[in-house]
Amino acid sequence: MPLGEFELIRRFFSQAGPQRADVSLGIGDDAALVRVPEGAELVVAADTIVSGVHFPANTSPQDIGYRALAVNLSDMAAMGATPAWATLALTLPAVNEAWLEGFSSGFFGLARVHEVMLIGGDTTSGPLSVTVQIMGYVPSGSALRRSGARVGDLIFVSGQVGNAAAGLALIENRASVADAGFRDQLQASFLRPHPRVALGMALRQVASAAIDISDGLGADLAHVLEASKVGAHLELERLPLSRGLTASFGRQRALELAFGGGDDYELCFTLAPDREHQLASMAAEGGCELTRVGIIEEQPGLRTSSDGFEVKLPSRGFDHFAARGASGNP
Repeated sequence: MPLGEFELIRRFFSQAGPQRADVSLGIGDDAALVRVPEGAELVVAADTIVSGVHFPANTSPQDIGYRALAVNLSDMAAMGATPAWATLALTLPAVNEAWLEGFSSGFFGLARVHEVMLIGGDTTSGPLSVTVQIMGYVPSGSALRRSGARVGDLIFVSGQVGNAAAGLALIENRASVADAGFRDQLQASFLRPHPRVALGMALRQVASAAIDISDGLGADLAHVLEASKVGAHLELERLPLSRGLTASFGRQRALELAFGGGDDYELCFTLAPDREHQLASMAAEGGCELTRVGIIEEQPGLRTSSDGFEVKLPSRGFDHFAARGASGNP
């Protein structure tokens, strides 16, 4: 006999994952009750991922569950927030217990790492899609924003960029890589990004602006420039590309993937030059390399150069209501 909605919730979601003392009422009522720490502001974000749009239809349920939470955790990281609670709205074409077991394993595996408690949500029937709303908190007045970049600020990027877009191209058979180990690494970069939560919290007192790189470095940096009413010069030769990416795809294509590919879920942030010396400890705390890639300028727009010569790369980010690009990735 197929599972009903309430049995599905009870078996796979009600008691799974970490529990938190600041939750007064979780799954099982009309709404949840949580206690935000005194002197803190609530930070709320939500993302929907849809089969065939944000991930290939044959993606494993474990990877879908992980990714659904990871992309939301990245939004917390971009704000410098401590993630705490989440709700989940799951639309399923059919009840498949093995699929649900895998999905919940991926979701709660990552939730435990970041001590995020699932406190509610909804299940319904339809084409496969997953909506996660995540909530966290920051000390009042300390949240990172897109609008704080100032002329003369340095632009930094965490980790490496371009690998996730390359991984999606491999998954969708639009590219090939001879090295099986590196191929797996690239695919994992897309399927299981590492949200930079610890780095985001460390940057609260240092960065002037921040954003996560979900739509591509060029498109997301442009959002910062628009919100801050400034321009920027990006030095493409400084972009943190993996050796394998340039070896497998060539430098030009690697730059295009890094600049416009998206799905890296790294942080792009700005800070005043006199604070650059603080970044060594931030990199250690965040567990990733931090690379200076440009500078904020007064002239509006994004200027890109390579080895001293101005160049232009395609930078249009993903738009759900425009024609899909070559990769169709978010």
